[in-house]
Amino acid sequence: MAMSDDLARLSARARLAEERVASAQAEARERLAQDVEDARRRTQEAADRMRQQTEQAKQHADVQVGDFQRSWDDHVERARARIDARRAQHDAKVAQHDAEAAAAYADFTLDFAYSAVEEAEYAVLDAVLARMDAEASGSNVPS
Repeated sequence: MAMSDDLARLSARARLAEERVASAQAEARERLAQDVEDARRRTQEAADRMRQQTEQAKQHADVQVGDFQRSWDDHVERARARIDARRAQHDAKVAQHDAEAAAAYADFTLDFAYSAVEEAEYAVLDAVLARMDAEASGSNVPS
C-alpha cells in the first residue's frame, strides 16, 4: 500500500470518528456505552498492530521507536485506569469533574492525533524525497 493511500485511509478514519461522535450525542446511554467499549476494543487492536509494526520498523530503521511504543503503552494504560476508576464513582460533583477531565483528555488526544498526521505527512514526503534521491544517484553511477 502506498504511503499516500495510508494518509487517505487515516483521513477517512478521522471522518468516520467525527460522524460517530456527532451521532453519539443523540444516542441512548446504553448504546453509547457499547460504542465506547467497541472503540476501546478497536484501540487495543490498533495498539497491538502498532506494536507489531514497531517491531518491524526497528528491523528496518535506526530510530528509537521502541521507546515511543513503551511511552504510548504507558500513556494508554494510565488513561484507561482513570477511565475505569471514573466508572466506579457515582457522586454528581465527581461525575462533572470527570466529564471535564474526559473532555480535556479528548482535546489532548485530538491535538496529539493532529500532530501525528502532520508528522506522518512529513515522514511520507521525506521518504518520497529519499526515494527520488536514491533513484537519481543510482542513475548517475557509472557501470
